[in-house]
Amino acid sequence: MPGKIAIGQNQTACLIVSEDLYDLLGVAKDASSDDIRKAYRALAKKHHPDLNPGDKAAEEAFKKIQAANAILSDPDKRKQYDRGAIDAQGNEIQRDYYREYASAGGEHPYRSSAGHDDISDIFSDLFRARGQGGENVNIRVRGSDIRYTMEVSFLEAVNGAKKRVTMPDGKTLDIAIPKGLHEGQVLRLRNQGMPGLGGSGPGDAYVEIHVAPHPDFRRRGNDIHVELPIALHEAVLGAKVRVPTIGKAVSMTVPANSNNGDTLRLKGRGVPAAGERQAGDQIVTLRVQLPEKSDDELKSFLAEWAKTHAYDPRTEAKG
Repeated sequence: MPGKIAIGQNQTACLIVSEDLYDLLGVAKDASSDDIRKAYRALAKKHHPDLNPGDKAAEEAFKKIQAANAILSDPDKRKQYDRGAIDAQGNEIQRDYYREYASAGGEHPYRSSAGHDDISDIFSDLFRARGQGGENVNIRVRGSDIRYTMEVSFLEAVNGAKKRVTMPDGKTLDIAIPKGLHEGQVLRLRNQGMPGLGGSGPGDAYVEIHVAPHPDFRRRGNDIHVELPIALHEAVLGAKVRVPTIGKAVSMTVPANSNNGDTLRLKGRGVPAAGERQAGDQIVTLRVQLPEKSDDELKSFLAEWAKTHAYDPRTEAKG
């Protein structure tokens, strides 16, 4: 779910009551797109229904935040909102055009920066609101798109998963996470946005995916990297060991005389293939680990061994 914001049992999200979209997101009217996006993410995490179960105030606030972001994050809709062409729900505002045009004077909405009346704008608005015979017509406006963030685990992102989420209107939706998903990718859910106006269809929902880190695995492209601790005798003598992968653990041969930092490749054990792309590999870096407790027998053996087998790895590495 979006973020990992901790909300105590006695804490509830405050209901946002302002109807001004900029006030809802807590940004200035000249805020940049990045500022709007950051403010939206912070508020969406705070008020998300999954983090405030049973809190109707948080649920209502979350819906308003989603609706505000749907308009202010869309450059065209933001311009329409700023000039009063649509309201806070994205619905077109019908004006008394003739009276407004006659009484607004130098500040009326159809006057250009040069002081001339923009006739094309006047008739554009008139024909949107009225039919050929002066009859009012139903305005059909597609529903607004909504933006949503969701966190998935590392293994869910690389292996794919089914996730159930709560949408802004309170309904639950099962989302298929495709295999090999990257951090920041956006999934489009058709017709899952805000409802349309005048019988028009709903908008879409866009879900931005954030991938939680894994304690052992790291992803580089489609390859998975992992460090594997091995014992001293396994490094010297070689061994068969079990290695965790993003699927199930597999057996791998550690060659004799392996060094700390050596890498081994498990072909095809990386991020699963999507379409005709080839699956990545898993890169295993060996980390030789001595016993946790001091071993007098090992010390004694190495002391005798070093008398006749001494070597300087620092000098050899340079040579």
